[in-house]
Formats: sequence, structure tokens, C-alpha cells
Amino acid sequence: MGLHVFSVVAMTVALMVTGCGNQSLVRPPAQADLPAGDRSILAGEWEYEDGAAVILQLDEQGNGTYPFKEGRFETLQFGEHTWVGKWYQKENDREGGFVVKLSVDYTEGEGTWWYDRIGADLGPSEKGGTFHLSRKISHANLSDTPPAP
Repeated sequence: MGLHVFSVVAMTVALMVTGCGNQSLVRPPAQADLPAGDRSILAGEWEYEDGAAVILQLDEQGNGTYPFKEGRFETLQFGEHTWVGKWYQKENDREGGFVVKLSVDYTEGEGTWWYDRIGADLGPSEKGGTFHLSRKISHANLSDTPPAP
């Protein structure tokens, strides 16, 4: 999941999303509305930036996928704005962990990732890195707007 791995995917994703206009921020529930450790705040699309951008698609439990090397995220712990989990890449046989400190409004966070395994090597010397996450913006759909009274 290093910079070299995400760079290729990020360039592809960037080309797919370039030129998108009329965007509105998807806003999560207010912090007071969330039960402690409620993982549903993680559901949806997130932009992962580690030198380039990759889109993560997460479910209500904070588990999901990303397009590079059949990548997958798994949430192990979530609470007090800290998100801890594992990542897996089936195609290149790698896995590791991550921790993210999310903002007060749960719209972005700063994270660190590392390798736990590369192939049969359970103690890889390759270093991980840092990244930034932000909640993905979605297109405003005018057809969903109710007519004026």
C-alpha cells in the first residue's frame, strides 16, 4: 500500500474524476448523534491520499474495498475519533495495518499504515507511510430536489 502502489491507482482514479462539477459535501451526522464506537459514520466513499488519490468504498461496519490489487479494508476498532484496521491486497499478496485520527466532524483524518506481511515474509523490512483521508464529495442531483410550494 505504499506510495508506489497507490500512485498508479491514484493516477487512474484522478483521470476518471477530473472535471466533475456541481458537487456538494456529504455531511455525516453530528457528533452528538453518534453512539460511542458507531462505525456507520465510516460508510460511503472516502478519498485516500498518499501522494495520489484512491477511492475507498466502505460499508456500515467500516469494511470495504479499493480498486488496486483487489484491495480490501477491515475495521478492527473505532471510537473517540480513532479508527484502527487492517488492509489486504490479494493480487500482490500483501497485508498490513492502519490507524487514522479523524476530525471532530468525521469528514477527514490523518493516518499511518504499515506492512504486516509481504508474501511469506511475516516481518517485512519495507516501511509504510502516512496518508490523508477525506469524505468523498457527491454530485448534487437536481431531480431529487422537491418542487417549490
